[in-house]
This record gives sequence, structure tokens and C-alpha cells, in this order.
Amino acid sequence: MAKKVKKPKATPNKKGFSLKLSQQNKIIFGGLLMLLSIALFFSFVSFYFTWQDDQSLLTEFANRNEQARNLLNKFGANVSHFVLYKGFGISSIIFTFLLFITGLYLFLSMQKKGLLRKWIWGLVFIIWFSIALGFFASGKPLLGGMVGYEMNDFLQDYGGKVGVFLLLLFGLIVILVRLFQFSPDKAVAYLNDKGKSLATEFKNGKAAKVNDSDRENDILYTEEKEEAPVVIDTYTHKKDIPVLAKEDDEEEFEVKVGPEEDTIAMEVEKIKEEKEESDNISDKLVEDFGDFDPTLELGNFKFPPLDLLDQHGATGGITINQEELEENKNKIVDTLKNYKIGIAQIKATIGPTVTLYEIVPDAGVRISKIKNLEDDIALSLAALGIRIIAPIPGKGTIGIEVPNKNATIVSMRSVIASSKFQKAEMQLPIAFGKTISNETFVVDLAKMPHLLMAGATGQGKSVGLNAVLTSLLYKKHPAEVKFVLIDPKKVELTLFNKIERHYLAKLPDSEEAIITDNNKVINTLNSLCIEMDNRYELLKVAMVRNIKEYNAKFKARKLNPNDGHMFLPYIVLVIDEFADLIMTAGKEVETPIARLAQLARAIGIHLIIATQRPSVNVITGIIKANFPARIAFRVTSKIDSRTILDTQGADQLIGRGDMLFTQGNDVTRIQCAFVDTPEVAKITEFIGSQRAYPDAHLLPEYSGNDDSGTSIDYNISDRDAMFREAAEVIVIAQQGSASLIQRKLKLGYNRAGRIIDQLEAAGIVGPFEGSKARQVLVPDIYALDQLLSNESA
Repeated sequence: MAKKVKKPKATPNKKGFSLKLSQQNKIIFGGLLMLLSIALFFSFVSFYFTWQDDQSLLTEFANRNEQARNLLNKFGANVSHFVLYKGFGISSIIFTFLLFITGLYLFLSMQKKGLLRKWIWGLVFIIWFSIALGFFASGKPLLGGMVGYEMNDFLQDYGGKVGVFLLLLFGLIVILVRLFQFSPDKAVAYLNDKGKSLATEFKNGKAAKVNDSDRENDILYTEEKEEAPVVIDTYTHKKDIPVLAKEDDEEEFEVKVGPEEDTIAMEVEKIKEEKEESDNISDKLVEDFGDFDPTLELGNFKFPPLDLLDQHGATGGITINQEELEENKNKIVDTLKNYKIGIAQIKATIGPTVTLYEIVPDAGVRISKIKNLEDDIALSLAALGIRIIAPIPGKGTIGIEVPNKNATIVSMRSVIASSKFQKAEMQLPIAFGKTISNETFVVDLAKMPHLLMAGATGQGKSVGLNAVLTSLLYKKHPAEVKFVLIDPKKVELTLFNKIERHYLAKLPDSEEAIITDNNKVINTLNSLCIEMDNRYELLKVAMVRNIKEYNAKFKARKLNPNDGHMFLPYIVLVIDEFADLIMTAGKEVETPIARLAQLARAIGIHLIIATQRPSVNVITGIIKANFPARIAFRVTSKIDSRTILDTQGADQLIGRGDMLFTQGNDVTRIQCAFVDTPEVAKITEFIGSQRAYPDAHLLPEYSGNDDSGTSIDYNISDRDAMFREAAEVIVIAQQGSASLIQRKLKLGYNRAGRIIDQLEAAGIVGPFEGSKARQVLVPDIYALDQLLSNESA
């Protein structure tokens, strides 16, 4: 009987462990590694510039109030400290390259052959450089890291400095031989070749020098020098010889050579550049009439003079009170001394309402310790509005802002008259006021591109809006900018009615240019969306990217008005109380505003929104994302300050125009310029008394919803493609709501709302009943089929 032969079991390949990743996971993980390597690279580099400032924050990782200067904030500061300082020093940057290469291999699904070798030699490099830097730069432990410093200390205990140097030299030889295939014979051959080439170049250079000296006195070469190059226009010779034409930047040469002719003739032909026909026409128009001037229709318009503005407060500038400065300085020093915090240096910068005391603490003092003493310093100074900036961005100091006992009013006249505003080369210059260092603060609304203003009642929002509008009235011609003013309070912006035919824009059927009715607000915002779309279409046809390029092209007469092109003025939308609109209109207002904020910047429509209730349901995430420029007047709580600025500080302002401005980076404290109501009245009266346009600037016509807030569609042919499916969902669920259609059919809110209106028109659901769901008027699917079939019949 034959024995059964057992087949050997297939044993799994135990040669190493391999992690199997799907193609998608490889791309995701590879992308993660590449982005992580880039982030670590910038974090490591910035560590060498910010480590001193971030040293005190290493133990404050969980404290959200503290911010590090490292490009990756506290995460970057901690990781860099661990890898660079406690690790291998500056050579740790090689880790980022290794991570990036690994991520690239995974992202592109490359063969991993050679990747392990790169990591091995990368680690060898890191260790060798760390030890080398620790040896040659022992006084700078940040370069070699703790590993390099300790390894040198350990090796020198056994081999001394000479032994460590020889060990480093041996490591360098290993790297050169194994990695770069270095060998002595190759080095000798390379040096010999280099020496021979240098000798040859030297001889050739010397010979060329001799030839040049021989030719210095020659103007024309005779027949005996046949091989010399010809550098004249025509030359007669029996043999064919080379011809070199004179170089000319403006002319092209056409050389005609006969095969057996004795004369080589050179004919010079000037080639003219062909211009496009449109360029020729536009150049001719500019030559005849000059550039198009949009201000020509109101060519005699006069800007308001400075005399219309009052000089509030002292005319001699800021008064320095030495006693107050010395008293505040002593109180700050004494308060910090009570907590064993020494000060190496202190400096005061006097502003109109606030004085900034810049202090340099003694070495070893934590910044967070001073920051936590904000209330104690305010108590010792007996002052409202103490704000500590720790540290001041761009400086190695800590700032303590202390309100002055006698504040100086910043007049609008002094701000408008400043050379910084008068010489500002901006599209929409706005002078807000003066900073702590008493400098006029001017920004360009066109680059913000939208502005959010918030603060408690009576803290200066209305004066801030007046300052914005006054700045533009003093700088821009009526042909260059138009205002759309929305005033739900009905009293704040009424003074600007006088300049309706100069500066204001409105709907064609509107009697008043300043909008106070909420229904008209919705129509105006949607009209602005239509205007935005129309302008983008003009930019597309003109093949430009923004309003500045478009207007420049139109002024150069390169766009034909017969094709619908026109000069586009900037449009500034001002909403005085945004919270009131959100309460009454909600999504109908927020949707067009969000669309304008996202898209309108390139075509010259800019938004300024003011509110006295900075809650999260008013200043939503969409609003904050598209309004990087924000102004916060005084608010009552830290929560409101964070809602507006994403940081605290607005709750510590002193009111009366004291404000914080941010454009997405640093926060600047400004005293808003004061412009009183009579001053605004005089300015608008001066402008309104001059010759104006026949009417206000008309926005595109927009036919909005009816007064009930619903737009019923009775036309069966205009029904939504998913009308039937939505009707079945509503009838089966016996619940008439747009949210149900959204969930079941995966539609957007606007489309679901339109379908609900169409269902109401068809008699399937009842009318809108506030917060209640609509009543379903059809009992079952059979009745629905009967109803729809009767309609089609």
C-alpha cells in the first residue's frame, strides 16, 4: 500500500512586514505626509526666529488665550522645541524632506525601491551633522541640538577633541565613498582635467588678446586676409567669404547671396508691426479726443471745502501731561514689583485718548504672568479700559494701554486735511481717525473688500459710518462712486437725501433713494446681485479680471459703448442696522448679502454692515468668512468681542469712538474721527446745491415677491421637474413642509420652497401658517393621480 505523501503547507512569506493600503488611502496618506512635511519645515525655520518669544508658552499649550509667534502657533513651538532643541538641531530639517519624499511615493503610487535607502542615509546625515555642529559650534546648542551637544560631551570624555574630530572625519569619508562613490583616483583625474582646461583657456585667452591688439588699427581687411570676418555692408571678393550683418534692435535684415557672384549685396528691409484694427481705432480716438473722462458730465463739480468741517478740541495737537505720565509709570512699576516682576525698560507713546506704555521685562519673566495681571494694573491705575498687548507684534516689548485723563477729540477736519489722506493713491480711501501714535489711519475699502462694524448702543457706530461716507465724499467724484444706503432706523442716514442725484443709487420704481422698508431692502439686494452678474458679463466680454482693468480699458477707448460697455462706478452698500433686517427678513436678506460678499469684490461692489447686537445669529459664519475687515466699538462682554474680532479687547475700550480695527491679522486701536450731524448737513447741502445728474443712479429692475412673502406659480409648464415626486412625498407623509422635501429628495432650500409654492397653487397643500406645517389637502396617492390627470386634461 502506497504511503500518502503529505503536501507541504504553503507557509506565508515572513520576509518583512508590509502594510497593504488601497489606492485611495495611499493618496490620502501621501498627501497628509507631504502637507505635514511642509508645515514642519516652516515651523522649524520660524523656530530659529521666534524661540525666545515662545519659550514661556511651552507650558501653556492648553491655554487658548495665549498665542505663539511660530508660524504653526503653539503646536509648532512645542514640536520645534522637542525636535530641534531637544533633538538633532538644524539638521532635523532633513526629516521634513524625508517625510515629503515618502508622501510623494505614496501619492504617486511609485515603487518603494530605494525609499528605505534614502531614510537610512538621511538618518546618517542627521546624526553626523548634529554631532559636527555640536563639535564646531558648542557655544550655540540650538544648531546641533541636545543630541549633538550630549554626544560630543560623551565622546570627548573618552577620546578628547582630537579623537572626536578624527571620528567626524572618518564619518565624512564613509558618506563620500558609499553615497557619492568618491575615490582618490577619480579626484586626481578630475583635478588633472580641470588643470588642463584652465591652461588651455589661459593660452586661448592670451592668443585672442594678441589678435585683438593687432587688429586695433585695421579698418578694412585687404585680399591677403581672406579668413577675417567682414564687418561692412558690401564687400567684393573672388571667393565665397562669411558675412556678418550689423546688429540692429529695430530692424530685420534680409540677406540675398548669389551663388557665383563677386558681390554680396545686403538689402535692408524694415518690417512694420501689424496692429489689431481695434487698437488702431482706439489709438486714433485717443489721439483725437483724449482718454474718456467719466467726470466730464459734471465737469464743474466742486469737492466740499475743509471749512465745512469744524475743528473740535484743541488746535495745537496733543497736550503732554508729564505728571500723569510719571504717575502712571510709577504705578505700573510698583504693581509689577509687588508680584516680583522687574522691568528693564519702559517707554510711553501718547495718543489722543490712550497712552501706550511699552515695557521690557527682566530676563526669565513669563509673558503670561504679566498678561494675567491686567485687572490688578487697572485697579492700581484706577482707570477704565486697560488693555495689555503681550507681546506687541513686530516688537520685543509688552504694551499696556492706559486711557488719558483728559482725552483729545480727533476732528474729521484734521484727518481729512492730513497729507496721508490727501496723497493717498487708493481706489476708495477711508480715513477712520488716529492711532495711539497719533498717526492718521487711512485704508482702502476696495482692498478690504467689505467692512463689518459692531458695538454697543451709543459707542460711535453712527459717527463711524459718517466718517466713512465723509471720506469718500471728499475724495471721489460722483461719477466714480455710488452709495446704496439702507437705514431701518429711518433717522440715521436721512441727511444724505440731499445728494441723491449726485451719489446715491436706487431701484427704478423707488421714490426715495434711502431705503427704510424691509421689502424694498430685499428687492434692492437682489437687484445688486443682478447688477453684479451684468458687470461680470461685461468683464468677460472685455477679457479683464476686475473693475480697475475694465475702467482703464474703457477710458483708453478700447471698449465700444455700442456693444453695451460703459464706465462702471464703484458701488458702496451701507446697512446701518443689520440685526433688525435679520430679525424681520432672515434668509431673504442673508442669502443675497452672502452672495454679494463672496463675489462682488472684483466688480466694484463693496459692503459696509453695522450692527449694535453682535450675536452669533446676526454675525454668522458666512458673514465673518467674507468680512475680514472688522471694526469693534465698545461692547459689554468678552463673548461679544470674540464674536466680532475673534479675540477679546473690545470689552475694555472706553467708548466715545474708541475702537479696534482688524483686517485679518493684527488688531489696531484707533480713536475714530468725530464728525457731527451739522457738519454732515453742511457737506450734503454744499454738494446738493450744485448741478447734478437728471436722476439717481438706477439699479437693474427686480420684481420681487408679493406682500405675503410667497410667489405662487399657476403655470403648469413652469413647474419643477421633481414636482410629481415632491407631491407624492407630501401626500404619503401627510406633512406639508419644505424641509421634508429637502430631506427626501436631497434638494436645496430655495428649490424646495419653490416646489411648496407650486404645490399650494395646485391645491395639494394649504397656505403658509407660520411655524406650523402646511395642511395636506389630498388624502392619498389615488386622489393625487386624479387631481393631476384632471389638470393635464
